[in-house]
Formats: sequence, structure tokens, C-alpha cells
Amino acid sequence: MDRFDDIRDYLTGLQDRICAAIEAADGKARFIEDAWQRDPGDTSTHLRGGGRTRVLREGAVFEQAGIGFSDVSGDRLPPSATAARPELAGASWQAVGVSLVFHPRNPYLPTTHANVRHFRALRDGETVAWWFGGGFDLTPFYPFDEDVLHWHRTARALCEPFGGQERYQAHKRWCDEYFYLRHRNETRGVGGLFFDDLHTDMEQDFAYLRAVGDGFLDAYLPIVERRKDTPYGERERQFQLYRRGRYVEFNLVYDRGTHFGLQSGGRAESILMSMPPLVRWEYGYAPEPGSAEARLRDYLVPRDWLAGA
Repeated sequence: MDRFDDIRDYLTGLQDRICAAIEAADGKARFIEDAWQRDPGDTSTHLRGGGRTRVLREGAVFEQAGIGFSDVSGDRLPPSATAARPELAGASWQAVGVSLVFHPRNPYLPTTHANVRHFRALRDGETVAWWFGGGFDLTPFYPFDEDVLHWHRTARALCEPFGGQERYQAHKRWCDEYFYLRHRNETRGVGGLFFDDLHTDMEQDFAYLRAVGDGFLDAYLPIVERRKDTPYGERERQFQLYRRGRYVEFNLVYDRGTHFGLQSGGRAESILMSMPPLVRWEYGYAPEPGSAEARLRDYLVPRDWLAGA
């Protein structure tokens, strides 16, 4: 059963709900919408469709928060998509999704990312393959065990109707493996959930997509409330900017969504919305042993956060 229109409607509603919740949590700034549409006369990329990119800047809580909805299609899949599915070479495609990255102002409040998406490949107008993907992950600079436990407990709870502990462990492990900077030998953060190519049962898989999308606010907003007013100084701010560099490294070097978007001729402004507004690099930086900054390293290794919890 093709649920493409229902999935698209859910995703636009999800974008609206998350924007309203983040505006309320920030209390100062509002999202500005950039509604865009591909030029139907532009044949250089063979792309069609459009989307709604929303960005909140210079808020009381969020230095920048971006959340985009897109509904795009193309005449042929790019190499990043057919590498694992060569049988789909030459197929046309359509994809809908919501993707967000929030960069808080306070270094004690983690950066976060979430994405939920649906993809279908077509030949002669008929769907020949479909799948769901998505997840959410957390990138703290100054980690708090209370926050990490809440994040993973929420993830485990939403997995419960879809295989319970087995689903949580599989998608938690996938998140650890995917958001891994091999050249740095560290994870991007403390993980969460990640899944791709989910295509077993349309109704169940769509229900899981909704659980992940809806569960994001349950996972993140309590952390926002706990950390947004934590006092900090220039030392913490500079460390935050330095660690944001790792976020940029991952997105440009490893992220498949970024690669797919750029290779397929997607809209660069929307694809690169995930980048932090300010960031810095420092050659050979090493935190002072025993410092709060050095403590982060212990959290950038995959582990069972809920062992015994």
C-alpha cells in the first residue's frame, strides 16, 4: 500500500510542531521560513520539487536552530544511493523528509540532530523499492550523566512496541557506528538511534518513523530546561566552538545525506543548514589533564548507557 501522501502530511505537521516547541523553549527568537521550489525549466540537475527551510537565529537559548522539510524527486539516483543498491541504477526517485540541527548558545546544553525520511524508487511510474530512515543523536560538550540517561531511556521506550530491547540495541549500535569520526577515533557524541533501509512492513515501519519523530521532543526538551540557564564563561565558550569543528568534519566527510544532496544537485543552502554559525579550529589542541574539557573524551566511546538502568 502506497502511503506517500500520508507520510508527507505527517512530516509537514512534525516540522510545524517542533518549530512551535522550540520557539516556546527559546522565548525570544522565531523561525524564519524560506519556502523554495526547483525551477521546472532547469534541466541541469534533473531535480524537481521543493521544501520549507526554517531557521531561528540569535535566540535566547539557540544561537541557531534549523529544521527543513523537503519533497524532491529526480530522474536518476546519484552514486551515493546506488553504491549499496546497484539494481536501482537508472531508476527515478522521490524523497520526503524532515531534518534538523540545533546549535544552543550555552555550552552546557548539547547540540542535537534528528532526521526522519521516506524514499521510493520508481520505474515507469511504478514504485519498485521503498524504505524509511532516520533517528536522533546528542552531541554534548560538557556531558551530564542525567541527560545521557534520559536521552537513551526515551529512545528505548519508543522502541518498545517495535521489538523492544532488540530494536533499541540494534539502532543504538547503528547510531554509534554511523556517527563515528574514523580519522579522530571518536564518536560524534553520545549517540541515540539511527536506522536506514527499513522496508519490512509499510504500516509498522511508518509507525516507527512517527514514534522516532514524535519522540525527539520528549528526549530533548527536558535537557533544554535543565541546562539552558547554566552559568558559563569564555573558557567554556571557546571549547564549545572548538568542538563544533568536529560536527563540521563529520557532516562534510562522512554524512550520507549531505553527500546525496550535493551529488544529486540539491539546494546547497538547505543541505548545509546543519553547519554551526560560529566554529573554530586549533592545531594540536589538548585539554588540560583532569579538566572538565578532558572529561568529554570518556563519553566519545560507544557504551551501554542503560546497563542496569
